[in-house]
Amino acid sequence: MEILVTGGTGFIGAALCQALQKAGHRLTVFTRDPRKVIARWGDRVTPLSDFAEWEPQRRFDAVINLAGESIIDKRWSERRKQVLWDSRVTFTRRLVEAIERAEAKPAVLISGSAVGVYGHQADTVLDEGSPGHNGFGQRLCAAWEQEARQAESLGVRVCILRTGLVIGKHGGFLARMRLPFKLGLGARIGDGRQWMSWIHLVDHIAVTRFLLESPPLHGVFNATAPAPVTNADFTACLAKLMGRPAWLSFPAWLLRLGAGERAELLLGSQRVLPIRLLAEKFVFSFETLEPALREALDIS
Repeated sequence: MEILVTGGTGFIGAALCQALQKAGHRLTVFTRDPRKVIARWGDRVTPLSDFAEWEPQRRFDAVINLAGESIIDKRWSERRKQVLWDSRVTFTRRLVEAIERAEAKPAVLISGSAVGVYGHQADTVLDEGSPGHNGFGQRLCAAWEQEARQAESLGVRVCILRTGLVIGKHGGFLARMRLPFKLGLGARIGDGRQWMSWIHLVDHIAVTRFLLESPPLHGVFNATAPAPVTNADFTACLAKLMGRPAWLSFPAWLLRLGAGERAELLLGSQRVLPIRLLAEKFVFSFETLEPALREALDIS
């Protein structure tokens, strides 16, 4: 297939592109910096830096939309919120407009979202049909999904991936946690009772390819492992594997003071299950947390 990938130089996107290329697909990566694409893949992948370069006669069989500025790295000032909104919602709108201009439409658009669309839901078990609770993260994801769904009116099959925390080597949230845990400074967040819905990078790529190759499937899919864990259990598991104590607790009030509204990412609770994927008999390589962390940490 001829596939356009946005966000193809990020942690998830780069690994996905590598897997798709290995499977024989021809890739074009949308990027603000074509030099990154050339440096990573040479002439094996085509860079695209502006939607104006997507000429109407150019055909893509599929589009995978993973673009979006990091939501955790900076405090959510009003300016930062606008950056996050533009990199997801506005960008996806422009992507769908480019699809509309194309003479031959892609068969499928697989577009990113996040479990943050559910908002804080304590211990409630969430599936793809669960309603969301209001907050900036929830509004951002909901609007992001809505823009992607506009491609359905163009005859494009649309799949939405509501992704949890992605565990993998060489990046993602685990990369930020390794040093403090290695120094024995690992700590649960608040009371540690909030649920963390996660997925291994290997499975995230497999889910994307599964949906890419399954024409009847469309709509929302929770891209999370079937065994979410509480923050306390995650902290204990990671500390055990790294051979370090984790008796500290980072107070919720201090996190809110330092991170502001962004603290909802760490204190919010989403107990998400991949009900639709399981119904379609998708098989996870990493169903439970400890094997996933062992692989990512290179622990046998």
